[in-house]
Amino acid sequence: MQGMIVIPATAEDAAAILALQQAAYQSEAELYQDWSIPPLTQSLSELQQEIATITVLKACQGTRLVGSVRAVQQEDNSVAIGRLIVLPDLQGQGIGSSLMAAIEAAFPTASRFELFTGSLSLRNIRLYERLGYTVFARKQLSPQVELVFMEKRVSSKKER
Repeated sequence: MQGMIVIPATAEDAAAILALQQAAYQSEAELYQDWSIPPLTQSLSELQQEIATITVLKACQGTRLVGSVRAVQQEDNSVAIGRLIVLPDLQGQGIGSSLMAAIEAAFPTASRFELFTGSLSLRNIRLYERLGYTVFARKQLSPQVELVFMEKRVSSKKER
């Protein structure tokens, strides 16, 4: 998307990111008929705590927040990516892909990236597959919700 920048989020961005998150996850809630999913029940203070302790990036077009993603490096040198969000009216324009590239670049020593999405979230799964992610596990959360866990392994510089 033209004129878009991806930069680290700050505590001052928390309210805007939370509002965007709630808008972006409405389609997921409708898909699964469950409005109690964690992205819709997260509090402002919980998000502020995340921004203070893990990597949270935001995508802006001018002064408008258009997307966000967060990640944390694990002890095994893998990186858990979560809550990739894009304004609903701007989805499909490359913002999500740009955010994913930026969050991966923020962890240059990672050996592997991992994320999850719902099994019915086919657009999400297709996006992650286009970005090189593959399914490695599934977990049934409830009769209507199955999570799909995906990973992207990073080869070492010697292997390249």
